[in-house]
Amino acid sequence: MCDITALTATPQIRAMLSEILIETVAHGGSVSFMHPLSPEAAHAFWDKALAAAAQDERVVLGAWDGEALVGTVTLLLDCPPNQPHRGEIAKLMTRPSHQGRGIARSLMRAAEALAVERARTLLVLDTATEGGASGLYEGLGFTRAGEIPGFALKPHGGLTGTILYWKRIGG
Repeated sequence: MCDITALTATPQIRAMLSEILIETVAHGGSVSFMHPLSPEAAHAFWDKALAAAAQDERVVLGAWDGEALVGTVTLLLDCPPNQPHRGEIAKLMTRPSHQGRGIARSLMRAAEALAVERARTLLVLDTATEGGASGLYEGLGFTRAGEIPGFALKPHGGLTGTILYWKRIGG
């Protein structure tokens, strides 16, 4: 079982998050980036994400196996004024060496608990049609809203669709 904590902007945390992002993209994870992903691009992404977390616009959670960061998920909280009840799940990633151990499920449960603490009653997310985490999300009670074909490029090229999900929480 991994410890899950909210992450803050330190050089060490940024470096570990960047490693996970680069590794995920290299293994075909559809998380908005193309392969090969440069360390500079990964660092820039996490610098921006962690700065937004410091502004309470999101929470970046990390799963730890001892001293090693082995997974992450982001709860986006900066929604439009007419959607203060909503949160969005983004960038769920587990190191390939640690997949199949329940880390992603634990990260999702922690993100949902945080969303409830922040008075959110609806979570939304999307996942790639090919190689995404549909089974995980459906197992956690998310409802499939629909699919958009050809939504994004896969990290190694070619198009993939995306599946949209939602879940009512905390009420």
